[in-house]
Amino acid sequence: MNREKVNHMEYLEGMDVIDSDLMEKVLGIVDKYDYHMYTSKDVEIALEKDMITIDDYGALLSPAAMPYLEDMAKKATMNTKKYFGNSVTMFTPLYISNYCENHCVYCGFNCMNKIQRGMLTLEEVEQELKNIASTGLKEILLLTGESRSTSSVEYIGGAVELAAKYFSAVGIEIYPLNTEEYAYLHKRGADFVSVYQETYNTDKYEQVHLSGSKRIFPYRFYAQERALLGGMRGVSFGALLGIDDFRKDAFATGLHAYFVQKKYPYAEISFSTPRLRPYINNADNNPNDVHEKQLLQVMTAHRIFMPFAGITISTRERAGFRNNVIGMAATKISAGVKVSVGGHGEEEKGDEQFEISDPRDVEEIHNMILDRGLQPVYTDYIYV
Repeated sequence: MNREKVNHMEYLEGMDVIDSDLMEKVLGIVDKYDYHMYTSKDVEIALEKDMITIDDYGALLSPAAMPYLEDMAKKATMNTKKYFGNSVTMFTPLYISNYCENHCVYCGFNCMNKIQRGMLTLEEVEQELKNIASTGLKEILLLTGESRSTSSVEYIGGAVELAAKYFSAVGIEIYPLNTEEYAYLHKRGADFVSVYQETYNTDKYEQVHLSGSKRIFPYRFYAQERALLGGMRGVSFGALLGIDDFRKDAFATGLHAYFVQKKYPYAEISFSTPRLRPYINNADNNPNDVHEKQLLQVMTAHRIFMPFAGITISTRERAGFRNNVIGMAATKISAGVKVSVGGHGEEEKGDEQFEISDPRDVEEIHNMILDRGLQPVYTDYIYV
């Protein structure tokens, strides 16, 4: 795909165009968001409210809120306990393919990288699922690289159907699909879809997505809506914090989720907050850098703004940080994670997407949750 010939804001042939104005609404509000305008008084007013406004949310994501992290953590903990009790859901991801047709400059799977590519057969998928199920986990997230030609919708459907035999909740994190394709995967057993916009700055988005279907910004933006129209129970939102101005991207992520929730009130909404790691000893203090304090600010702001939304904490983060944010803001945690293709059996078939920071297995995560006075949950949804 030639970069000069493909407008990143125009749909390609075959891409579903749905009737929605949420992209214009979100981008319009974000364009006017100036986080430098907020003061400590604005933050204090937001923290005093039971339910905050979009403007309050902007204040909580501003630099003025950094001295109030402890207060934000307390309020977030109160909200988490109110809406989720002491429960922390456990799950694990399973990468079934790492072939990719996109050239995204920040990703280990991008099509220009010379890595070992691999794809599980459905027989191998089932063996991996059996191995994971033997740990007691009841929720699985199936992941692929973004390659329709290699990981077809039918192939993913076969993997989903197998997963539904062993797990009560099956999520997918794959390339965006059309509404009918999401409906097909839902019928096969998928009930949750994760799609991350990476950055909501359309100019930056164009710069870091050089080719492939992922280059098309609006098609990716509307993936969650198409998934819900296809019958999915829940959808997840996120930006890769640090690609661009993380405060604006976090603000945009929250707005995107908020407006989808208002439009589809039955949908289960959740966030993920992956980040690019800052350079060590970065003397310039790049404003895009997202350290643990900034990540905590984003997570607690999400929780205060949308207290009923799930928040997942990634194995990109160190164990100590993950321990501290469950029960405070995070409601879901991964365990026994392998980010290579396969990896839960005897042999890995493809290279990892990124290096994890928390290698603890299911039993270790289970015990950590108990030690913190919380309750590990293996099944949070039962079909009747």
